[in-house]
Amino acid sequence: MQQVPSFQVIDGQLIGARQIASPNYNQRPEQTEIQLLVVHNISLPPSQFGGGYIEQFFQNQLDWSVHPYFQTIEGMQVSTHLLILRTGEVLQFVNFNDRAWHAGRSTYLAKKECNDYSIGIELEGSDDRPFEDIQYTILAEVIRVLQAAYPKILQHLAGHSDIAPGRKTDPGPFFDWAKTRALIQQAKADQ
Repeated sequence: MQQVPSFQVIDGQLIGARQIASPNYNQRPEQTEIQLLVVHNISLPPSQFGGGYIEQFFQNQLDWSVHPYFQTIEGMQVSTHLLILRTGEVLQFVNFNDRAWHAGRSTYLAKKECNDYSIGIELEGSDDRPFEDIQYTILAEVIRVLQAAYPKILQHLAGHSDIAPGRKTDPGPFFDWAKTRALIQQAKADQ
């Protein structure tokens, strides 16, 4: 079994994650508290893994000519707080104190603009393939640490498809919510 890294949140930074700055963020509205975790999936090109294209995309450094699909997303400026690769490595693109551009037009419990009050976690994956066991293990530990740092998110975990139904489908049918919740409880018990 692969060793789970030790994570902690200090000043909006996930210690234990590789830091890669994205220019695609702005300040959260004043007096906004983090109240929601949003789980996504991403792969570039779709259903292909590795290659560093996701990191390049979140940094506005993707060469649009490399793959025909990239031309369909040319010029988009998006980001996430965290990306969990299929290897289990965690990358942080935006400080949790800032607003990452991950959710787009969205609503959670009748509250609009989820980017304002949420943390986005992307899993390297797709709607048509299972995720890796290590991704679930790392995701559960990251969520445990984030819930400790931001207690208002304790009961608020959603998929992109939940906050933007009809527009988004991720994390998709292969994402195992029951397994995720069980692993979060196990991570808490192990502390």
